[in-house]
Amino acid sequence: MNLEDKINIVKDILKDKKVAIGFSGGADSTLIAYLSSKVSKDTLAITINNHLLPTDFIEHTKHVAELFGIKHKIVDINFYEHEEFLSNDSSRCYNCRTLMYSNIEKIAKENGFDFICDGNNISDLVIDRPGILVTYSKGFETPFIEAKLTSKDIHEFLNKNNIPYSRSTTCLATRIPTNTKTTSEKIERIRYCEDYILKNTSCSIVKVRDLKKYAIIEVDKLDELLNNAKYSKINAELTKQGFKKVALNLSPIDDDEFIKIDYCNNSFSYQLPYTINIENTKKQLKNQIITSTNEKINLKNMTIFENGLIEGHDFETYEIALDSFMEVLPKLRRNI
Repeated sequence: MNLEDKINIVKDILKDKKVAIGFSGGADSTLIAYLSSKVSKDTLAITINNHLLPTDFIEHTKHVAELFGIKHKIVDINFYEHEEFLSNDSSRCYNCRTLMYSNIEKIAKENGFDFICDGNNISDLVIDRPGILVTYSKGFETPFIEAKLTSKDIHEFLNKNNIPYSRSTTCLATRIPTNTKTTSEKIERIRYCEDYILKNTSCSIVKVRDLKKYAIIEVDKLDELLNNAKYSKINAELTKQGFKKVALNLSPIDDDEFIKIDYCNNSFSYQLPYTINIENTKKQLKNQIITSTNEKINLKNMTIFENGLIEGHDFETYEIALDSFMEVLPKLRRNI
């Protein structure tokens, strides 16, 4: 299926509906909002200001909503008042999305919008993002997952059609290791350091990982920081902010995520970065199950293991195998 076919599937899903969207102004939610503005009966973009997002985040969402001619509501939630989030345990992303989606759901229903969706795409399902469980439990629609759109597909369409979007909308709290308390001081230091690098380079994506005494910088354009004079300046500024050592991650950030399976002799395998909740997954697969145990589920041409390994067999082509894998992905239920 080509990109235009996938986009048309999304349009058909949104057509003539009253669509409410969790809107960050990033690539995914921007494309949903754009397509909805073209085909839906009415569109409401709902932005959560949790005080943990990059500088100018709110102003950007206002600009894009105005550009698309859609309704826009901003909901202020001070996450510093929620201890379950500040504790920053392994459930932090799940807790964060629960807070945000509960408010999105409330605003949407109060304003008469009965089709509530987010921008999750199919490649999000092969990444360690437990917040997807909130999408499922809330019953939010996921048009991009239904259409099997990847992050790479979405960026390609946005760039080809000159649709503006932000490449930096990830929560700053994700820069702090789990089981390390989140504080406003840490967030503001991270925000300052990332803003400094953005202003002094041509990078579009910057993340500064806060490891107490140490900072690890991640960027999309490594050459921008490998220049000696520039790196020295950045190192001096981050040291001034209290970091004893500043390191650079030599793997550049690449947000063009897509799915590639290991395929050979009509069989494939894929190791997910999380474990599978077998019982909850069985509820989603229902009549597709041939046999199952506590450790695995056997389907007609596929086996799902509790450790996150997915194996398939008897697929004539790579394309058929990949499509079948993508069909199963939304039915998997992970452990947190």
